[in-house]
This record gives sequence, structure tokens and C-alpha cells, in this order.
Amino acid sequence: MTVLDARAEHPVRLTLNGRERRASASPRRLLSDFLRHDLGATGTHVGCEHGVCGACTVQIDGVAQRACLTLAVQVDGREVRTVEGLAEGDAVLSDLQAAFKRHHALQCGFCTPGILMSCADWLSRIAGRGVPDEEQVREMLSGHLCRCTGYTPIVAAVMDVARARAAQGASHA
Repeated sequence: MTVLDARAEHPVRLTLNGRERRASASPRRLLSDFLRHDLGATGTHVGCEHGVCGACTVQIDGVAQRACLTLAVQVDGREVRTVEGLAEGDAVLSDLQAAFKRHHALQCGFCTPGILMSCADWLSRIAGRGVPDEEQVREMLSGHLCRCTGYTPIVAAVMDVARARAAQGASHA
């Protein structure tokens, strides 16, 4: 186990949205602050800073995790994906982002990046298992607390993508 000097800056090398990035961080620097302030990935929002609301959710090595509960030095050598990494290029939204737009599932927009990252992770993990029902989608979303409430459009968007991906998978089978 590596022991870090609490007063020193330590190099952090990671793959952020497909690009290798390097910066330094103190051992106490939160990943959310590191992403936003040091690497300019401002799509990661910070809500409660206690891991409860889910606004800061990113994917680390493909798994949705709270950036406010992760230290920057913990992602050294790992792959981090933020909401900026969901789109396919600058002008093409992912199917999930397009569904959120189509269903007006943005609410005020503050929590949307974290919700999108959780949904993207979940949809990839349930691929090939059929279309989830509304209750399963709502259970997945229960890890997010949004003051806007009204998750109905979000559920509709997620189910829309799940149905489309299942149909696409069935047509390739």
C-alpha cells in the first residue's frame, strides 16, 4: 500500500473520456473537485457532497460511482467517464441523451449529468436481459435525489432506450 504525504501534491494520470490526462492533487482532493477545477470537466456537478444526491456520479472503469466520495489519487491509472464522454463527438448525442431530450427528462438540469451516468451504466449492465419494467427503472433511479422530483419523463426516456436497444439486439440475433 502506497503511503501518501498529506502535505504534498501527487501525480494523477488517468484516461478521462478517452483522453489521457495528467495533473497533480493533494491526497484529500475530491475527484469531483479534481474533475471540475483541475481538468475542466464541469459537467460533473456537486450537490450534497455526502454521496446521497448522486449529482456527481461518474463512471470509474465503467462503473457508476460518486465523485464526491472518491479521492482524485484513487483514480490514478484508471478510466473515468463523465457526462462529457457520453456524446459521440461534439454534435452527436448518445441514444440516452437524445431520449432525455426527446422526453424532456432534463428537469432543471443540475442533476441530469449524474442521472445520465447512472442510467448509462445500468443500461449497459442489463443489456441482453430484455426490457426492464418501470419499477426496475425507478429502483435504479432511487440512488438519486433531485429536488425537481417528477421522474416520469426520465423513466420514459430510459425505457425508450432499453426498448430500442433490445429491439436492436433482437434484430442482430
